Amino acid sequence: MKAILRGFSILRVIIRYRLDVPLLGYALPLPVRLIFWCMPWRLLVPARGTVSERIRLALIDLGPVFVKLGQLLSTRRDMLDDDLAQQLATLLDKVPAFDSQQSKRLIEQALKQSVAQAFAEFDDEPLASASVAQVHSARLVTGEAVVVKIIRPGIKLVIERDLRLMRLLAKAINMAVPDLRRLRLQDVIDEYEKTILDELDLQREAGNASQLRRNFENSNLLYIPKIHWELSNPSVLVQERIYGLRVNDIDAIESAGISRQELAKRGVEIFFTQVFRDSFFHADMHPGNIFVNPKLPHDPQYMAVDFGIVGSLTQEDQAYLARILLAFFDRDYRQIAQLHVDCGWLPADTKVHEFEGAIRGVSEPIFSKPLAEISFAQVLLGLFQTARRFNMQVQPQLVLLQKTMLNIEGLGRQLYPQLNLWETAQPILEQWFRRQVGPKQVYRQLKQEWPDLARQLPHLPGLVHDALQQSTRSKSVTIGTKDAAKSKGHWSGLTGLGLVIAAVVAHPISLVDHVWFAPISVMLALVGMLVLWHRGNR
Repeated sequence: MKAILRGFSILRVIIRYRLDVPLLGYALPLPVRLIFWCMPWRLLVPARGTVSERIRLALIDLGPVFVKLGQLLSTRRDMLDDDLAQQLATLLDKVPAFDSQQSKRLIEQALKQSVAQAFAEFDDEPLASASVAQVHSARLVTGEAVVVKIIRPGIKLVIERDLRLMRLLAKAINMAVPDLRRLRLQDVIDEYEKTILDELDLQREAGNASQLRRNFENSNLLYIPKIHWELSNPSVLVQERIYGLRVNDIDAIESAGISRQELAKRGVEIFFTQVFRDSFFHADMHPGNIFVNPKLPHDPQYMAVDFGIVGSLTQEDQAYLARILLAFFDRDYRQIAQLHVDCGWLPADTKVHEFEGAIRGVSEPIFSKPLAEISFAQVLLGLFQTARRFNMQVQPQLVLLQKTMLNIEGLGRQLYPQLNLWETAQPILEQWFRRQVGPKQVYRQLKQEWPDLARQLPHLPGLVHDALQQSTRSKSVTIGTKDAAKSKGHWSGLTGLGLVIAAVVAHPISLVDHVWFAPISVMLALVGMLVLWHRGNR
């Protein structure tokens, strides 16, 4: 019954904001068009404002769960037109606070102790109230100022109910409006479900905060508040309270004597450091979550909160993305096209020369602008939109990356409109590349993989024996001239010898702990073994 009532409330919102009007612009089946044309609200309820504005207002009317869906959709600029994406990007999920007594009951249930025992002070008036959680200020018995985040009661049931209705609506839209199947609404809802359910686990958010704090522990670029694990669990999060200036409060930043140019550059540096050095980035960096430390005016430092959404890239994605960006600014469109295929973002049978031409058509107009005016986020957006025409599958990690880049770029240009993103990012990318192919990285990789190699090396003699037996058996079915067979047997013998030597040399080394040259010695032995094996099987 609740689901039916919720369905009627959604229908009421659709009528109120006349969302039937944009649907009539598509090739609807004739019976559906006739039903829409005959509805009485066409005469009684006028359509005010643009379609994009009405969609934004409708999502607000439907409540915080739909607002969060709109926020997610705003990052999918590869699917939406610019006007709608911009309208959705302005959505805020501020909702009325729930009763402070209820907050205290939830805290006591989660912590198994009274609020008076856990905190010396607790402010009944919430600092902030959003769709998923509410935040109160407090003070520990040690005197430290903290904030307490509590999951909103009953929110999981509301989310599950609305997700079911969203899926029904998506199926109905796909059936009634075939043109809208390109939006892949079911996939978007699946992605949204994962994102919002992750936000319901505050222990996961605390883990994200701890990881980011560790990554920037010895850096003045970014400050992450300390987590109080003894008072935190999936339903309640207690962390250090920070006092900073909102990053979009330009007047306050100038009054504090903080260089806006340096602040903008450091914001870009933080983003690229998170993406390429750490492969772990804060993916919800809007102005409400980012602050500036007023105590360090001559050494600008950012302060971040709300770590429910983070992103990560694989080493392969990092490498391809860095090479794509560098190739773009070198105007090497052939390499960009080939990289999209090599990394698996596009099907293997993609016609690279056609994709190269499409990229050139999108990219050349961008280079007509001064370098300082080129938008990194728009570059990625243009590349991904072009790739979608060549059947590029949605990459969730890249969607988060693009969303974060849009936020960072917008904040950077708001702080310092002349910001040249490429000038700031290029040295970071090039330095990262040098680290990836340098001797230190090779040594780190070998050191990391050495325990696995050490466990496997004692088994090499047995593998050598099996390989030699297999080689002997295969001689009986070898087709070719006697000379060829003789040559093959000669190289097979050398191969076996190489394997035995590698095993004998490497095995004693594997028994020695903490020998810095052991990984290199093993790698040399393995390389020699592979060379001999390759020559023996040509």
